[in-house]
Amino acid sequence: MPKEHAHLVGVAGVGMNPLAQALLACGWQVSGSDRYLDAGQDVEVIPKLRRAGVRLVPQDGSGITRETQAVVVSTAIEPGNPDLDAAARCGVPVVHRAEMLARLMAGRECIAVTGTSGKTTVTGMVGFVLEQLGDDPTVVNGGIVVNWEDDERVGNVRVGRSGRWVIEADESDRSLLRFAPEWAIITNISADHFPLDETRKLFADFAANVGKALVVPKKEVDEWMGGWLDERKIALPLIQSSTHPLIQSLKLSASGSRFDHKGQEFRLPLLGRHNAQNALQAVMLCERLGHRLDRIAGALAEFRGIRRRLDVAGTAGGVTVIDDYAHNPAKIRAAWEAVAPYYQRVLAVWRPHGFGPLAKMLDDLKALFADLGRRCERLYILPVYYVGGTATASVTSDVLVSDLAAAGVPAELVPDYDELIRRVVARARPGDVVLSMGARDPDLPGLARRLVAALASTRRLP
Repeated sequence: MPKEHAHLVGVAGVGMNPLAQALLACGWQVSGSDRYLDAGQDVEVIPKLRRAGVRLVPQDGSGITRETQAVVVSTAIEPGNPDLDAAARCGVPVVHRAEMLARLMAGRECIAVTGTSGKTTVTGMVGFVLEQLGDDPTVVNGGIVVNWEDDERVGNVRVGRSGRWVIEADESDRSLLRFAPEWAIITNISADHFPLDETRKLFADFAANVGKALVVPKKEVDEWMGGWLDERKIALPLIQSSTHPLIQSLKLSASGSRFDHKGQEFRLPLLGRHNAQNALQAVMLCERLGHRLDRIAGALAEFRGIRRRLDVAGTAGGVTVIDDYAHNPAKIRAAWEAVAPYYQRVLAVWRPHGFGPLAKMLDDLKALFADLGRRCERLYILPVYYVGGTATASVTSDVLVSDLAAAGVPAELVPDYDELIRRVVARARPGDVVLSMGARDPDLPGLARRLVAALASTRRLP
């Protein structure tokens, strides 16, 4: 009997390539197209997908036939895409990626991790710890778990043999509501893609779908979640993690953090208070699943983090370069505050990931950078990352830079990567950190490596 065939549009994307790997693991035939592939852009995940068995084709509809069972898309795929037109001609149903993942998990126990920030890291933590403890879960994550990455594996999917799946559930397009997990974590709640009241309702609706227990910060329970559950008479056990102070016993250092939970010490080799909070939520869930705290602690100490989450690209001439996915105010602040105490000066780089998000976050970004920017040596802002679509360029990077400069923030608009590297190399000195931040642009990790190489080359000159 021939395998079922799914075609993924934008297969190299953060949410799509993990699904492609999960479909392959479940016995599907998978093809995929991507605008980066058509443009000849070097995206590291593409060769690994090809070796794993994904048939990569141009995004011109040629990958779809009447035998295709589903064309799978994310919310980012707009009407008029040639693959969508081909699906319509062939009578092939178009399925959202979250719906396809939910189909794959049918009949299996699901642990879903969501929240405005931190969900990728917590998904990786939970999946890695459960793997180390012998649960043998299947894990589908948006980010690469460093422990699982190698020359053949992307590292954001782990295929297990148990019936337990650990997944990252996305709130940005409301697709988290397509899941009905037995267990769940809400890492935190803040306005990002939607206003705060709308965001709270979204996560509350998700909570109503959880079957067994939910980990959520105590602050959220005190402010709204508990009352919401009481009003609807939902008897869902809440596992409350502390938020303020995050963890009473927390000790931060340049090598990570230490904290206590129920008398057990935990050591985490990741920077930042926010990562300690992430770890506490993962610990509390694994504890609820029946695992001993001492064994959880041993596993967590081996977790090496998520690629592009405070990812140290290297140090040259006494200057350290760190790459991070931070793209909204909460994530930028968390990354900044995690690294700043351990370096003499911060040279920050940020690239907005779209015109729409920049316009929506403009006031919050100005307030954030007005606070943090006065404590940094330079804030370099790159042009908005744009790869086409219907977005209106009403707010651009130069608008943000102009407003920040007027407020006394040492912000500079930098036109491209080459000029950025020239300016950073000219200004950086031993003891500094270069914190490069942004989402979507696949060249950002390469930028961090180029900065390290340029710093190394310059420091070798007589």
